[in-house]
Amino acid sequence: MELFSYFRSSAAYRLRIALNLKGIPFEYAAVNLLRSEQSSTDYTQLNPLGLVPALRLDSGDVLTQSIAILEWLEEAYPAPALLPTGPNERAKVRAVVNIIACDVHPICNLSVTRYLATHFEAGKDDLLHWYCAWMSRGFHALQNLIGEHGGPYCFGDSPSLADVCLVPQLYNARRFDISLDAFPALRRVDAQCRQLDAFSSASPELQPDALPP
Repeated sequence: MELFSYFRSSAAYRLRIALNLKGIPFEYAAVNLLRSEQSSTDYTQLNPLGLVPALRLDSGDVLTQSIAILEWLEEAYPAPALLPTGPNERAKVRAVVNIIACDVHPICNLSVTRYLATHFEAGKDDLLHWYCAWMSRGFHALQNLIGEHGGPYCFGDSPSLADVCLVPQLYNARRFDISLDAFPALRRVDAQCRQLDAFSSASPELQPDALPP
């Protein structure tokens, strides 16, 4: 498989974690978002929306949208499972996934903040306020959902798709110096996950296209 990725993309980060957890080898194809390589003709032929990630399978098929790919991985490679067996438990995991992937991440990504800067003259402080407002709103909801459970991971004793999505979003928060003091459950889960090689080796700073610190 070939994963089209950018080292700081939290959506691509999710897939790196999931592929690692399932022990699936992949080739890393860097797409530099700062140079707008995602908008090139070659790349938009793979992913018409011009976003990362994309996953090219051995068959030549190309999958797009990180959550759709995570669900495909769960169906195509069911072990180890990243979704619980019961329907209620699965719905809880998917709720965390959707808070991050639908309510937080999309409005804090590069294309949105560039639009705010270009069309509404948003400055650095304005963008930081934007990030903080939307991430904090989502994190408060996640703290309530995850804080109900006392396990080492979001739900239970092993990672799920909720953990796969949470860790990259907390990485984004730290990038922008957003305080996580009010979210002890999220910090606990994040620390537990990052002890696993599947998570730590997927870290942005360890990717082949990572920029020097």
